[in-house]
Amino acid sequence: MSFLFLGFVTGLSLILAIGPQNVFVIEQGLKKNFLFYVCFICSISDFLLIFLGIFIFYYYQDFFTLKIEIILNFLLLIFLMYFIWSKIKKEIFKINIITNTKKYSLSNTILKTLSFTFLNPHVYSDTLFFLGNFSKGFNLKEKLFFGLGASLSSFLFFFIIGYLSKYMSNYLNNQKVWKFINMTIVFIMSFLTLYVLMELVNLF
Repeated sequence: MSFLFLGFVTGLSLILAIGPQNVFVIEQGLKKNFLFYVCFICSISDFLLIFLGIFIFYYYQDFFTLKIEIILNFLLLIFLMYFIWSKIKKEIFKINIITNTKKYSLSNTILKTLSFTFLNPHVYSDTLFFLGNFSKGFNLKEKLFFGLGASLSSFLFFFIIGYLSKYMSNYLNNQKVWKFINMTIVFIMSFLTLYVLMELVNLF
């Protein structure tokens, strides 16, 4: 159960990062434009990519010799440090959600949702690289719980921001709120960075 919670917290920390996909979901919520399809596509896409990343590292774990494991942990450490630094920079707190009144057709909405999901490089670094790499030392049962926790955070996050956005548009445009969210992410990811650093030290 602890790995379910770890997956949930880790996945939520990653998905809370402000990006075009989240803004797109919020925009469709404000427009009430095929919102269920948008939230479901984003959620199920994360679910598939999360478990793809986890099992790539599971089935090819024999490939990861000590040297490669050190390199992967080192790259993961760099990624985490860059992630944290990007959240600290002042530019990341300047959020401006601009919506228009135009609504898309269902097919156009699905296409745009898929584009915002799979053409976003961060979705691969977060799911395939980060979550897969982070869980590579877990056994199969721990991986399953970790993946379920991370997937659950995606489902809850997308549906919550989508369906509450029309009631909370002023709140979501509040710079202080997003600043608090981002600093919370920095706090959580800093602990994960220390965890990876200890793993790297133990390999030597």
